[in-house]
Amino acid sequence: MKKFIRSLTLFGLLVLASQTLFADTVSASSELVQLQNRWAEIKYNLPEKEREKAFAALVQEAEKATAAHPSDAPFLIWEGIIRSTYAGAKGGLGALGEVKKAKKLFEQAIEIDGSAMSGSAYTSLGSLYYQVPGWPVGFGDDELAEEMLKKGLSLNPDGIDSNYFYGDFLLSQDRYQDAVLSFEKALQAPPRPGRELADKGRKGEIEEGILKVRKKLPKN
Repeated sequence: MKKFIRSLTLFGLLVLASQTLFADTVSASSELVQLQNRWAEIKYNLPEKEREKAFAALVQEAEKATAAHPSDAPFLIWEGIIRSTYAGAKGGLGALGEVKKAKKLFEQAIEIDGSAMSGSAYTSLGSLYYQVPGWPVGFGDDELAEEMLKKGLSLNPDGIDSNYFYGDFLLSQDRYQDAVLSFEKALQAPPRPGRELADKGRKGEIEEGILKVRKKLPKN
């Protein structure tokens, strides 16, 4: 009888623990979704002159969320994405500090779980390497950019972001034929449930990239 009671108690503790873990997971997921949605709203719906201030506020929210989940790679990735996008809205040398923080966040996420969010940390880090100035101003490095972007592609070969950023990198390297192939593959990426606004905005950027490539390619 005592054994049976102990078993029931243990079972009850396991159920309680699993329920707590599930609640924590749902809460964390909800926080991430809120950050993702707000990022897309600012990036694609707000007028350009309003984005810097809005992203600055979102950086603070992301920082708090990461502090609450310091070993959770997706939170590190999303704080990095938000910081790097904020840096783009801010512009100038003043943005370099935010970019460096984003770089560190992506590197930490890779150390924890490089496959998290289908390799988004690699893709995001690669995008920084080709967009940031090189030494002595920044840490830009085209070779590292391609390495990171290809790693992201290996983890998410059909993704809209992994293909878009690789295409954008190829465009920056004047590799136009390859760039258009990457952009076209990005357009064929499967839709992401709950990320409709982000997908729509990204597709607009892809189409802009294709137009730039078309202008560079020789006309038949």
